[in-house]
Amino acid sequence: MPVETTKKLFSVDDYYRMLDAGILTPEDRVELIDGEIFEMSPIGSRHLGCVNRATRLFTMAFAKRVVVSVQNPLLLNNYTEPEPDLVLLKPRADEYAAKKPAAADAFLVLEVAETTLGFDRGVKLPRYAKAGVPEVWIENLNEDCLLVYRDSTGAAYSTCLTLHRGESVSVMALPDVAFAVEDLLV
Repeated sequence: MPVETTKKLFSVDDYYRMLDAGILTPEDRVELIDGEIFEMSPIGSRHLGCVNRATRLFTMAFAKRVVVSVQNPLLLNNYTEPEPDLVLLKPRADEYAAKKPAAADAFLVLEVAETTLGFDRGVKLPRYAKAGVPEVWIENLNEDCLLVYRDSTGAAYSTCLTLHRGESVSVMALPDVAFAVEDLLV
């Protein structure tokens, strides 16, 4: 007779209790997706360079208009808290010290994908859409292009653009500043 089993899903609170208890450490590169803990891929040199470049570009371009959050958690719901490569957040006087950022605080999520494109598009992107993140950019390093997702409708984005070197893009919420795709792709 088959035995039925139930998967134990972890809440964000459970996740942080594991950190407090030492089960997870700050050195663990993990993120919580749908109650499951996923190990994140190691960061390669080009990936690191792209994150650093985007951080510098966005910080210079938007100055005090955004908080540039680099590889920090973004709460999507009680069971999902990914750590995107970069998030442009609405400014807050406390710089999010009193309360971690949630999807409603985001202008843009940027993911850099060298080995994680399938996971970023197939797993994380629908969760960003469902949580109401208005715009997601994925730097596809393997195909040397920028994937732009806008206009969330449920668990998907209705606008999907593929941009290449020689083209430019603006953040929907901050349309007065354009970025050349080649400036983002190191």
